[in-house]
Amino acid sequence: MGQVLPLTKDIARGKSKGAKAPAAAAKANLPLGRILAGDCVAAMRTLPDASIDLVFADPPYNLQLGGDLNRPDGSHVDAVTDDWDRFDSFASYDAFTRAWLAEAKRVLKPDGALWVIGSYHNIYRVGAILQDLGFWILNDIVWRKANPMPNFKGTRFTNAHETLIWASVGEKARYQFNYRAMKTLNDELQMRSDWVLPICGGQERLREAGGVKVHPTQKPEALLYRVLLATTERGDVVLDPFFGTGTTGAVAKRLGREWIGCERESAYRAAALARIDRELPLDESALATMHSRASAPKVAFGALVESGLIPPGTVLFDKKRRWTATVRADGSLMHERQVGSIHGLGKELQGAPSCNGWMFWHYEAGGEIKPIDAARQLYLLGVED
Repeated sequence: MGQVLPLTKDIARGKSKGAKAPAAAAKANLPLGRILAGDCVAAMRTLPDASIDLVFADPPYNLQLGGDLNRPDGSHVDAVTDDWDRFDSFASYDAFTRAWLAEAKRVLKPDGALWVIGSYHNIYRVGAILQDLGFWILNDIVWRKANPMPNFKGTRFTNAHETLIWASVGEKARYQFNYRAMKTLNDELQMRSDWVLPICGGQERLREAGGVKVHPTQKPEALLYRVLLATTERGDVVLDPFFGTGTTGAVAKRLGREWIGCERESAYRAAALARIDRELPLDESALATMHSRASAPKVAFGALVESGLIPPGTVLFDKKRRWTATVRADGSLMHERQVGSIHGLGKELQGAPSCNGWMFWHYEAGGEIKPIDAARQLYLLGVED
């Protein structure tokens, strides 16, 4: 169950005078599954150095909205007019941004990463500041809204997207990217940097009695699902400095990630805790994802033969069916009088300098033609279970 923690000396675990926080803190020393109440900069200062795997930040956009916004029929539009989005000047917004980004960089592990989302009002300022602080931008992602709010005044293009920046803590830093899981999620196509997802609505949208939105800028769970699945592993610690109504926490719980939130508004904290308490984590077997070939455990083709995924006697063929080969009991392949490994025989038949046998050789299963790498992935999932 989630919990709200006030910012007191009892929970402060950051730097203290005359002492340095440990380089890496054990999870036991972190307020996991809790919302730190109060200003995000003060809240992050209670966390140890190098203790967080991923920061996802949805900061105030500094929208500079003036007056009411109405539809052509005269009805009122719920816009962001809250005090937390008001800043006296660009300079004050920049100072605030620099302060929370500096804390985010301090608490991130050396192989950690940052995601920050914004609109044209703020994302360029945020991007410049995070680069000044030494973050290294890996991608900018365009979230193209499938159902954006129209431009009611007809004075500009419809604002149909927001931008996310994904950055590592430095140019040479290692970071987590689950490439294979993203490709699988995208029907075996590389995941692009433009994501078409609907805005938050329906039953997912938190509303008060009477239908009023609890939070004006609640993000869709599908967006956080993709971010966390792409750049974290099970058990990683995700920090959201602008927790709002808890989308990050809800999705993290579902995907088996740990979470910490910072939120100053009590109404948002209450809504977030109730929402996360209702969330059920996925079963362990459902959390397994496809590995990238670089990070996957090494699997010998013979293991697939032993396990019966590709039994002896199976006839393999290349995608264009120019050559066939029979699988033998020891995992070698035979084509006429030629014998070799999946890589070696493929190389010889093509007269090529090398061959990736996992992608060269195919088999038929259930009426479908698949590369033998598909059987390897099934084997890996079975090992994980």
